[in-house]
Amino acid sequence: MVNLILFGPPGSGKGTQSAKIIDKYGLLHLSTGDLLRSEIGNKTPLGLEAQKFMDQGLLVPDEVVIGMISSKLDANPEARGFIFDGFPRTTAQAEALDKLLALKKTAISVVLSLEVPEEELIKRLLNRGLTSGRSDDANEEVVKARIVEYHNKTAPVADHYAKFGKFKKIKGDGSVEEIFDLLSKEIDELLGEKVSS
Repeated sequence: MVNLILFGPPGSGKGTQSAKIIDKYGLLHLSTGDLLRSEIGNKTPLGLEAQKFMDQGLLVPDEVVIGMISSKLDANPEARGFIFDGFPRTTAQAEALDKLLALKKTAISVVLSLEVPEEELIKRLLNRGLTSGRSDDANEEVVKARIVEYHNKTAPVADHYAKFGKFKKIKGDGSVEEIFDLLSKEIDELLGEKVSS
């Protein structure tokens, strides 16, 4: 089983590359946002618990999110692997996820981090803001603040996985295909498959 975490600041192309990885490798997309909405929509015990926190304007506690991830893993025993999106965002979440995966006799295989120069990120997000209608993409100061926030929050998670030799930086500027080729090389290596040229 291959379990990937795709890292990258806002505008680094995570969404685009996740979709391509899922298509090529048949991994299941595990987005904590989607999980929360699904569990709440289905009124599961975890969903109802999450709703209580959200109704008070509070963040859903890590253990509730970990419970939802556990349910998703259990519901897909035949999965080739998962690509984690939006989780873990803190070292505590990374440690909790590692413990859960160990119980399931698996682990995070690699964290692939899309590295994009800040000026390129700002340009991409402002361009996206012209068409996306997202107000957080339209203001350069807000964009810069989001990038700083990303680096502050996720740097410790990167360090956590780097300790285990599971953190790889991927050049994230270039064409979508060039970046995907770099990601594919890393994943092919993990799967022990020959890289088809």
